Amino acid sequence: MATERYNPRASEPKWQKAWNDSGLFATKNDDAREKYYVLEMFPYPSGRIHMGHVRNYTMGDVVARYKRAVGYNVLHPMGWDAFGLPAENAARDNKVNPRDWTYANIETMKGQLKTMGLSLDWDREFATCDPSYYKHQQKMFTDMLKAGLVERRAAKVNWDPVDMTVLANEQVIDGRGWRSGALVEQRDLTQWFFKITSMAQDLLDGLDTLDRWPDKVKLMQSNWIGRSEGLQLRWKLDPATAPDGTSELEVYTTRPDTIFGASFMAIAADHPLAKKAAEKNPELAAFNDEIRRRGTSAAELETAEKKGFDTGIRVVHPFDESWTLPVYVANFVLMDYGTGAIFGCPSGDQRDLDFANKYGLPVVPVVMPKDADAATFQIIDEAYTDDGVMIHSRFLDGMAPKDAFEEVASRLEKTDLRGRPQAARKVQFRLRDWLISRQRYWGCPIPVIHCDSCGSVPVPAEQLPVELPNDVTFDRPGNPLDHHPTWKHVKCPSCGGDARRDTDTMDTFADSSWYFARFTDPWNETQPTTLDYVDGAKGWLAVDQYIGGIEHAILHLLYSRFFTRAMKATGHVNVVEEPFQGLFTQGMVVHETYRGVQGWVTPAEIRIEEADGKRRATLIDTGEEVAIGSIEKMSKSKKNVVDPDDIIASYGADTARFFMLSDSPPDRDVIWTEAGVEGAHRFVQRVWRLISEAAEALSGVAPAAAREGEGAAISKLAHKTVKAVGEDIERLAFNKAVARLYELVNALAPRLQAISAADAAEKAALREAVEMLVAMIAPMMPHLAEECWAQIGGRGLVAERSWPAFDAALTVDDEIVLPVQVNGKKRGDLTIARDADQSAVEAAALALDFVQKALEGKTPRKIVVVPQRIVNVVA
Repeated sequence: MATERYNPRASEPKWQKAWNDSGLFATKNDDAREKYYVLEMFPYPSGRIHMGHVRNYTMGDVVARYKRAVGYNVLHPMGWDAFGLPAENAARDNKVNPRDWTYANIETMKGQLKTMGLSLDWDREFATCDPSYYKHQQKMFTDMLKAGLVERRAAKVNWDPVDMTVLANEQVIDGRGWRSGALVEQRDLTQWFFKITSMAQDLLDGLDTLDRWPDKVKLMQSNWIGRSEGLQLRWKLDPATAPDGTSELEVYTTRPDTIFGASFMAIAADHPLAKKAAEKNPELAAFNDEIRRRGTSAAELETAEKKGFDTGIRVVHPFDESWTLPVYVANFVLMDYGTGAIFGCPSGDQRDLDFANKYGLPVVPVVMPKDADAATFQIIDEAYTDDGVMIHSRFLDGMAPKDAFEEVASRLEKTDLRGRPQAARKVQFRLRDWLISRQRYWGCPIPVIHCDSCGSVPVPAEQLPVELPNDVTFDRPGNPLDHHPTWKHVKCPSCGGDARRDTDTMDTFADSSWYFARFTDPWNETQPTTLDYVDGAKGWLAVDQYIGGIEHAILHLLYSRFFTRAMKATGHVNVVEEPFQGLFTQGMVVHETYRGVQGWVTPAEIRIEEADGKRRATLIDTGEEVAIGSIEKMSKSKKNVVDPDDIIASYGADTARFFMLSDSPPDRDVIWTEAGVEGAHRFVQRVWRLISEAAEALSGVAPAAAREGEGAAISKLAHKTVKAVGEDIERLAFNKAVARLYELVNALAPRLQAISAADAAEKAALREAVEMLVAMIAPMMPHLAEECWAQIGGRGLVAERSWPAFDAALTVDDEIVLPVQVNGKKRGDLTIARDADQSAVEAAALALDFVQKALEGKTPRKIVVVPQRIVNVVA
């Protein structure tokens, strides 16, 4: 009979209301079932969700729905990473309050997320800009301050003199502020730091416990922490060249074995020796000032042209008093890394080699491959950084580099320089303390009061939160909190005298470094979270499955790992040190780009046509041809974005969800195409049509597996699919699960279309298979599943039902396929019963046409059967 097409516009809101009315996804902390916490990285309320959100939250929702179905008490919350500079810029540009802008965006995005049918516990929703949230963040700050995990000290920062604010390294572009365009200055300001370096080794060691994290993420974090074992080495300054009051230069090196390849020393522009030398050298002073205005991000230092200035100072080589080396100020050396000074060995470091070649400095090879000839081996344009054997290194020649390291370290540890050893072994980390001070309004206020008599005094707990004032203006450069006429003027909590609030706010990374813990008990007014391990029962933490983008692989995840340890040290969590037990980083959503004579064009504005194997894009309105460009990450700048609202309005949320899961492995990029979306939509319609048309025949039929007859094959495939799809979801292999569902639907289709001719046993098998299919699509396409379930007369909501149980006996194949070789060369395959004995396998193999043809009527000399593996016929 004819069946109406599935109508997501009618179906999806109906089932979303049913779930909401039942309170199905509101999680109870006192539920006795085993807990499972799945969390996707929460969004910044920019105003609209994008397709990356759709992919991320769909993946998490599949896991959450599946885990509920298999019996867990699942926590799947949502909140908003709501502080940050975009809101402040919007306030300045649009003359609105950042708070109003933020909460308006939250309402818009919340409505969009709800149309996706996500099984979220909205009762736990919060925004990090809620005073009820940042009150606890301020309390943790003061507790961490007491515990020695926070300190205030002078630090060098990028200062924009027009916007009058500190800039991150990444916000300095060609030496200018990214917004104002002003030349950036390096200033020493007193700033607040989280002492993340105090936990550097623990953070590094903890990576070894994260078995369910991607190896690439652990490697990125390990490299960022950057543990190295080296030598702290003091070089004597040549007295004839040393500025007054200076006598030595200290460097840290991980390669003391290359000391005989040293050709120069390089120091930071802010190194005390550079400043001293600049006092009587105006050209050097100007060079130092130029360096201070440049960005200091790792990416910029890596790609910037290497520049240096010869100070005229020279150092004496530790092993040769007659050998001196020049000291340069260089733009690739930073004061806050190591000692702010290095020795350059051009032959073993590409950066040093580029610098040496530019300035005509010696390049002496000191390590060569073991099979090379020292007499002819040379370094010209490419440094040699591999292992090998020492050359041109006096008493080190012939040694392996690791042995040479030990020899140099041992000798210099025993060498006296002004009453102490010239060198000492040292473990060092690349990781630096986390500077959290921001001269901005829209952030969590730092809960400290500065008193001329008492110093920096933490705000007492009973006075928290320190709330942001509403009546601020953005018509002047700098931090509005500094300009506010009354907010910063308070009494000192210790002496009662006049004092001033700290007007800096916290780096917004702090807000997102503990939100996962707040979700466990967001109603707790006295504590950030409830202590999570009570009477031996597992609490919510650690998060069982965390899902988000690879772009957060370093800072967000590292800061969260630090914050969890700090919360444990201050008594705010009592179970874990690692916040995320499992981590999954999904790929991006990418799309073709299109460009016309007026610039970039959105996919919604064009029409794609194919002819003779070629694709042509034209503007829908004018017919003008536009160029089809490369496939890139969806971005507003290139306009290759697809609005989730448009897709949901046209195809429904289930289609969008299913396409995101089906098109590619979840850790890879997914290419958004209209054809792909239409293919997912056809599958939605096909499932609906098959089930709705068979619904009457299935009505009243009790589900049961068939062991023989026409229904046996259907039952076997259905049970095998249930088992495999569950395993795929557990592994987050969503695209494989989708492929199995396609296979099952293809097998069911002809049997359901001919169901009127089926006997009772087959109908029971089909009923069971359809129920299993509905249950399996429910985590992926929950609205369609509910509609199909209602159509076949199912009771209750699919979202409340258990994952179907499979019969293990039905998941085992009765037959196996064995490759058959003749004289060691494969000729074909043999399908035979799994329990067939050797004589039956031999007889079946000899009966095969391709074996008879290969034997040419001869009797084989022998037949080798490797049970359930292979058959080899030897002629």
